[in-house]
Order: sequence, then structure tokens, then C-alpha cells
Amino acid sequence: MRNDLHDPDLPLGELMARYPATMPVFLRHRMLCVGCLVSPFHTVIDACAEYGLQESAFRAELEAAVNGAAAETAPPAHGASAH
Repeated sequence: MRNDLHDPDLPLGELMARYPATMPVFLRHRMLCVGCLVSPFHTVIDACAEYGLQESAFRAELEAAVNGAAAETAPPAHGASAH
């Protein structure tokens, strides 16, 4: 079983713990998943169904948030100069 951002069985609690940059995505959609007592049991599929969101679009937002966070913390490219 894949245990990553695209794993359909990954519980939301674990997803947000592993990828904290995803929390603002949930909050932007006014989802109560951050800190919810059932987040260890619900998945992205469950949350999208509960909030009437298109899963593929929501997953794209999650991925963009994670990739954006990775880009912000990545070291400068080889040969790049800091100004």
C-alpha cells in the first residue's frame, strides 16, 4: 500500500501530520477537518464527499500546496546566486 499524498486510504490526520502545508487548503474550503476527531478515520475521498468537492481538483490543490512548500524550503539551484 502506498502511504503518500495520493494514497486513497491515507487518513486525513496522517496526511496533515505528514504534509502540514495541506492544512491551509482544508481551511480555505472552510472544511472542519483540521483538528477534527474523525480525521484519523476519514480520507480525502470522504471529505470531498462530505463537502461536495470534486476530488481530482481538491487533490490538485493539496499537491500544489505540498509542492509549493517543498519549493520554498529547497536550497538554491547549483550556481544560483543570492542577491
